[in-house]
Amino acid sequence: MKDYYEILGISKDASSEEIKKAFYKLAHKYHPDKGGDAEKFKEINEAYQVLSNPQKRAQYDKFGRVFEGAEAGGSGFNQGFGGFNWQESPFGFSSVNFDFSDIFSDFFGGATASKKKDFTNQNKGRDIEINLEISLEEAAFGGKKEISFKTYVACEHCQGKGYEPDSKLKTCFYCKGEGVVRETQRTFLGSFTQIIDCPKCRGKGRIPEKPCRVCGGDGRYYGNKNLQIEIPVGARNGELIKIRREGEAGKFGAMAGDLYLRVKIKPHSVFERKNDDLFATLYISFPEAALGTKKEIETLDKKKIILKIPAGTDSGSIFRIRGKGIKHLNQAGQGDLYVEIKIKTPDKLSSQARELLEKLQKELKN
Repeated sequence: MKDYYEILGISKDASSEEIKKAFYKLAHKYHPDKGGDAEKFKEINEAYQVLSNPQKRAQYDKFGRVFEGAEAGGSGFNQGFGGFNWQESPFGFSSVNFDFSDIFSDFFGGATASKKKDFTNQNKGRDIEINLEISLEEAAFGGKKEISFKTYVACEHCQGKGYEPDSKLKTCFYCKGEGVVRETQRTFLGSFTQIIDCPKCRGKGRIPEKPCRVCGGDGRYYGNKNLQIEIPVGARNGELIKIRREGEAGKFGAMAGDLYLRVKIKPHSVFERKNDDLFATLYISFPEAALGTKKEIETLDKKKIILKIPAGTDSGSIFRIRGKGIKHLNQAGQGDLYVEIKIKTPDKLSSQARELLEKLQKELKN
């Protein structure tokens, strides 16, 4: 003979709550519509119908069975074991007394009938990502920057509440203050009760006598948002900067989303950045390359340094200046500056310059 306690995996002194939890767990696992074992689910359902009903459980504990025709508090289970019919309902268990949406809510994506939706999370503002175009200097040294973008912003007039400052709130007549209403839907699995936001109070449970004249009652409106942001030292191209609670404003004063700034560094007229190193080109004349020279160059931070170029330097030679690149992001140290030498050939020559170059050419041949 079947042991219903063993089928549900519970002890004989299990509480009604423990019985219910055990059934929920096994129903999730073995329900045929979720790829489970139909016969096993039938067995689990049969055990639950008996043990969840105090009268039937008492009869089962005493006699080891529930007799034909034995009524149990009007639950509708009156066939006994021999008359049990798997096809009795679209679910395969006609008299289980609990909210089916607790088990099948994942099939429909809705809230369960026994759980009220979280109003705050439901009306939370969305996260926003925008491009932040900055100069190479701003990326290297950081600093503050004013930005402006369009999004939903909190209404200053009502401070995000959605109603006039002097307005009174009254309990919603439609949902009686719960903020949600229950809708019953018929599906191929049977009837399901689903919780939705109250269409009258939009989930708040209370209705203002005077909605906000600026935002119309949403607690927010679509407009320009001006913000001063902090650019981190060493920011890199393509990097995301997260600013908490500066995204889209939530409805009815709910939490705002986050703002993500995608860094876009504008091209520089002198320097090119590779990781945290800077690269620049310095043009010198042929005599300077041949004889050697000293050149004053300006670094990204506008400081002047002297670069010594030795005699006989070839075009394309690269000189490394340590520590004059970009500071590493969130760590000590910084990159280097690389200066590539290019020999510039004059477009026009005076007669005297041409004569001197011709003499030099003859000299170099000898």
